[in-house]
Amino acid sequence: MVALQALSLGLLASQALAFPAASQQAATATLPTTASSSTAVASSQLDQLADFAYNVTTDNVAGGSESKRGGCTLQNLRIRRDWRTFSKTQKKDYINSVLCLQKLPSRTPAHLAPGARTRYDDFVATHINQTQIIHYTGTFLAWHRYFIYEFEQALRDECSYTGDYPYWNWGADANNMEKSQVFDGSETSMSGNGEYIPNQEDIKLYLGNYPAIDMPPGSGGGCVTSGPFKDYKLNLGPAALSLPGGNMTAAANPLTYNPRCLKRSLTTEILQRYNTFPKIVELILGNDDIWDFQMTMQGVPGSGSIGVHGGGHYSMGGDPGRDVYVSPGDVAFWHHHGMIDRVWWIWQNLDLQKRQNAISGTGTFMNNPASPNTTLDTVIDIGHANGGPIAMRDLMSTTAGPFCYVYV
Repeated sequence: MVALQALSLGLLASQALAFPAASQQAATATLPTTASSSTAVASSQLDQLADFAYNVTTDNVAGGSESKRGGCTLQNLRIRRDWRTFSKTQKKDYINSVLCLQKLPSRTPAHLAPGARTRYDDFVATHINQTQIIHYTGTFLAWHRYFIYEFEQALRDECSYTGDYPYWNWGADANNMEKSQVFDGSETSMSGNGEYIPNQEDIKLYLGNYPAIDMPPGSGGGCVTSGPFKDYKLNLGPAALSLPGGNMTAAANPLTYNPRCLKRSLTTEILQRYNTFPKIVELILGNDDIWDFQMTMQGVPGSGSIGVHGGGHYSMGGDPGRDVYVSPGDVAFWHHHGMIDRVWWIWQNLDLQKRQNAISGTGTFMNNPASPNTTLDTVIDIGHANGGPIAMRDLMSTTAGPFCYVYV
C-alpha cells in the first residue's frame, strides 16, 4: 500500500461563496472550539454546530448566494431527520418504500451484474463495482452524497415515498445498540440483531501492511431474526467479508446470484470506540482541511482507528456489514451514510468560503494504482442505480446542483 506521504494531494476551493453575515460571524464566535470528553456536553456541542449549519444553509438559500441551477428555495427545501424523531407511521412509510424497491425488477444489464434481481440490487451492484474508486479517494464524500440522494429519489419516484430522509445519530446509541430505534428489531426498525453464535473469535481488520485492528465479534452473528427485513434476501457478494478469527471470504464473482439472509452481529463496543458524541465533535472541530477531515472520518491507515465511517459499518457486523464492497446490502447503510453526509455538511458550513468546494485526493483507493487528482471537473456516476454522470462541482453543496435539502 502506498505510504500516506506519497499520496497525491490536491485542494481546490473555487466558486467562493459570500462571506457569512455579521450575525453568522457572531454566532461562530460562540460555537465550541474543542470537543468535550463528556458525552452530554459533546451531544449539546453537536446540536450547536448543527443548528449553526442549518442557519447558514437556510440564510444562503433565502439570500440567493447558492447556485439556482437546481431551483432550490426555502419552499422546496427538503428536511433530513434523526430516525428517532420519526413517528411510528413515518417509520413504516419509509420501511415500506425500501421493501417496495426490493421487489421491483433490476435495471442493471445481466452481463454487468448477473446476480442483480431487484432495483435495490442495482445500488448494491454499483457500490461493488466502484468500491476501489470511492473510498480513500477525493470523491468519497461527494460520491456517497450523490449515491444516497439517488436512492432517496428512487424511493420517491418508484415507490411513492413522500416522507423525510433519515439518518442514524450514532452517538445516541453508543451505550446499547440493541436498544437503538434503528436496530431494536421492532416493526419500526431496520430489523434487529442476528441469531447469537457463541464462542466467536475477534474480528481482525487489515489494511495494507499495517498491524491488524482487533474488534470484538458482537452479540449476534447469524441471520436477522426480527423486524421488517428478517425475510430479506441479500443477492450479491460477498466480496471482502471479514470473519471472526481474522479470516476473509469472497465469492469468485461477487456480482453473481448468491441469495442468503441478512446477518448482523451488533457490536456496541465498536460504536463506543469510534462513534461517540465526543468522537463526532472531535472529527468536526479537530480537522481544518478536507484531507485530514476525510481521512480521520475513514480511519488513517496505521493509526489503529477506522473512524466514524468504519465504526458505523463494523458495529452492524455480520454480512454485509463487514464487507466494504457489499455494505449497501444492509438496509441500515442508508441511515449510516445519512449521518456521514450530515457530519460533512456541518463541517463545510463552519467555514463555507474555505470548505464548500474543498477536495483532496486522487481517483483510486489510497492512490493505488497512482491516478490523477480529483478536481471540481471530475465526473462521477453511479452506474445503473439511478441518475446519470455528474461533475464534482455539482455535488459540493446540499442546496445546489441536483440537491435541495438540509439536516435538522
